[in-house]
Amino acid sequence: MAQIKKKKKFIDVEMPSINKKSQLFAYTIEELEGRHIKYDLTRILKGKGMEINFKVSVVKDGDHQSAIATPTKLKLMPFYLRRMVRKGTNYVEDSFVAKCKDGDVIIKPFLITRRKVSRAVRKAIRNMAKEELTNELKDKEINELFDDILRNKIQKPLSLKLKKIYPLSLCEIRVLEIVKQNNKS
Repeated sequence: MAQIKKKKKFIDVEMPSINKKSQLFAYTIEELEGRHIKYDLTRILKGKGMEINFKVSVVKDGDHQSAIATPTKLKLMPFYLRRMVRKGTNYVEDSFVAKCKDGDVIIKPFLITRRKVSRAVRKAIRNMAKEELTNELKDKEINELFDDILRNKIQKPLSLKLKKIYPLSLCEIRVLEIVKQNNKS
């Protein structure tokens, strides 16, 4: 009596935050639950070296199951940051935990001034950036936050507000990572 062997197959996974589909190799769709995907966004974002991490969850609607990936971490690549920092400029970094509507995130802004500036100016920029970002994030959901950062809807207004202290040549979010997510269900 021959034993029947299971065969792995490619299963489609939806990534709604970047409007893409990917395929993962597994026996069944339930096996994909909790699996992580790393996706390079450099080509999509026209050369801005960015990488996004997703976590796969299986959604059941009736008798149909589908795998949907939600973002967990967004990260600017070091090669992109090195390329942006020029001689005769200063960069300002920060790292803090911010509260969102449905959880907490670690956010790390990365700002580059147009010329060399004093330490007091860099501190003022860092403090104002932290204050603006915490105010901006407290009334946003985490998925909406990932979408806004990918579409530059947070960086551009932040740059315009920080310009009042000193003009910036680059205003980016280097890392955005979910620390704690509150589930409504």
